[in-house]
Parts: sequence; C-alpha cells; structure tokens
Amino acid sequence: MLSEQTRALVKATVPVLKEHGVTLTSHFYQRMFRHNPELKNVFNQGHQASGQQQQALAGAVLGYAEHIDDPSVLAPVVMRIAHKHASLGIRAEHYPIVGGHLLASIREVLGDAASDELIAAWAEAYGQLADILIAAEADLYKTATLAEGGWSGFRPFRVVERGQEGSEIASFYLVPADGGALPSFQPGQYVTVRVTLPALGLAQPRQYSLSDAPNGRYLRISVKRETGDELRPDGMVSNHLHATVKTGDLIELSAPMGDFVLHQDRDTPVVLISAGVGQTPMMAMLNTLIAQGAKREVVYLTAARNAGALAFADTLSALSADTPSLAYTAFVEEGELAPRQRAGRIDQAALAELALREGADYYLCGPLEFMRAQKAALLALGVPAGRVHYEVFGSDPLTV
Repeated sequence: MLSEQTRALVKATVPVLKEHGVTLTSHFYQRMFRHNPELKNVFNQGHQASGQQQQALAGAVLGYAEHIDDPSVLAPVVMRIAHKHASLGIRAEHYPIVGGHLLASIREVLGDAASDELIAAWAEAYGQLADILIAAEADLYKTATLAEGGWSGFRPFRVVERGQEGSEIASFYLVPADGGALPSFQPGQYVTVRVTLPALGLAQPRQYSLSDAPNGRYLRISVKRETGDELRPDGMVSNHLHATVKTGDLIELSAPMGDFVLHQDRDTPVVLISAGVGQTPMMAMLNTLIAQGAKREVVYLTAARNAGALAFADTLSALSADTPSLAYTAFVEEGELAPRQRAGRIDQAALAELALREGADYYLCGPLEFMRAQKAALLALGVPAGRVHYEVFGSDPLTV
C-alpha cells in the first residue's frame, strides 16, 4: 500500500502530465532505445514513428496518477495491458529497465521541479504497478504454457494457405512447424506475429486477431495491407506479409491472448458491429456460434468504404442464407450494391432499425472514431454500458 505522502506527490504531477505527458513519454522512448536498442525488437516502430505509442503511454501514466488512491478502478485497463505484454513476450526482467528510464526521464524533462522526494514517490508507485502487471502476466504465461498445444514466447508456424478477402485483406492459414498440437483460444483473441524486416534490420511484432473459430486444424489471421499518406508511412509488417510471405514460409507467433472475447456462457442475442479489418474478431465469433449450432440470434453489421474493400462478403452472404438465426447487413459508401448491402454508414438510425435486441451483447471493432460513434449511439438508444464490448489496441480512449 502506498503511503499518503507518495500518493499526494504522484497526484500533484497530474497537471504537468496533462500538459507535457507526450513530451515526457517521447523523451522516455528516445532515451530507452538509445541505451537499450535491443528493445526496438519488442516495440512497434511504426507506432513510434506515428507518435501513437507515445500518446498511449502518456494516457496510461496520466490515468494511473489520477487514480493512484484507488488503482482498482483501472483493473480492466491493467488486464488489457497485461494481455498485450504477454503477447509481446515482455517479462519481469524488463520492468527495471523501463522503470529506470521512466524515472530518469521524469527528472530530465521536469528539471528542478523533479525533487528527490517526487522521484522516490514515482519509483514507489511504479514498483506497485509493475508488481501488479508482473503477477498478471505470470498467470497468463502459465495458463498459455500449460494448455494443450500451448507454449511460451514465440513459436514457428508454417503458412499452408493464403486467401484474398476483398481488395485489401489477405488471410494466412497457419500450422505449427514443429508438428505439434494447435492451441484452443477464445473467439476474439489475437496473436502477435513477429517477422524480420530487412529494411530496419529488426524483428518487428504486430498483433492480429484470429479470424476463424478454434478448429484444431489451423490458426487464421486476416491482414489488411496498410497504405500510408503524406502524414504516415505504409504499414511495414502488413506490406511485408502481403508482398513476401507465401505458402510454405515460416512466421513466428505468440500464444493467443486478449480479453475482448465472446461471452459463451450466455444464450442471449449477439450483435457484431465492425468496420474494415475490424471484421476479423467478428468472423471468429460468428464462426464459433455457427459451429455450436447457432442457437443464439446473431446480428452481423459491417461497413466498408466501397464494395471492393468489403471483406468476407461472399462467405457472409452464404452463411446468412444457410443460417436462419443470422441477420447480416453490410454498409458500403461507394460502388454497386449486392444483396444484403446498403449504401451509407452505420449510424444511430441503422442501429435502432437493425441491431436492438432484448438482453443482447454488442461487440465493436474498427477504427477508433467508428467505435466511439457506435458506442455513443448504442448508449443513446438505451443499451447498458456493460453490454457494449470493444477491442482497442492501446490505452482505452472510448470515453463518451
């Protein structure tokens, strides 16, 4: 338990963190990579270049400082971070390295305002948070390792098939290269893919949702080729996978992780709402429900910029025709419409017409602004907040 003095000192930094948090975290990452360049293989360098990782860490540090009196409020966020860390292979021995650079960065950025007492308070607070995360991650590692077909760290998988899902997304069907068993997983979970990028001279991890139900035959990921613009570069790993990884090649995977999962202990309706590549965990959830006999009513809504970019369209149309309990509608902004497709976007009126079901759980995945809009619309329509679930890769910014 942190002392009252420690909590007071940490809370006193909240105004500074609100104003200079990104400056602090940017300095932290630069310092850490300068002194420990091997950690570039662990952290997403694309998110470093875009500033996304710095912003996410700044939000997490601020949230911890604001709730230092009762960190239990942050339990869902802490568990989400623990799953991400376990998927990336972050271990207990990394925490002293990160903590040392964070405390040094606080001193270097704040200057004279960073008294010895303040640094000591943040050291104690960081130690508490590290202990919580280390314990949670140890449990995740243990569970993943002891499960049938499980493992710890990264394991080589062979690509046995590739498929194209619309104009932007490729599916990769993967089996263990060692000939061992596949793990089971919860529909909605993800794996970390680690590939070596010659242009960087680094191994780079990226997290991709598993896009099919557990089946004991393969794991499937479906990857969007991320194209950049004037402000951001092309996605390094997604373009590498699309351009160079072919049938027979090996890639490394972590064990499945993630707390955005289908509630399989319920018999109430399921509403799956996605946009773009956000369909991937929804396909795992839908295929799981169908494999179980689809006793629950399922509403599947998805959106794409144009008909060509709409992924899994033929598969979903066929499933909808064969599954009376499934209601599938796709929204497209451009292009000729096919059956079960509508022009436009998923908005509150569309949700009121198509999605509302008594006692349903609502699962959201897609771009941040899309999820923010869907969550706000569902709450406005009277859906209880506890029935709205979503996947966010980073800190939780879906406050509406």
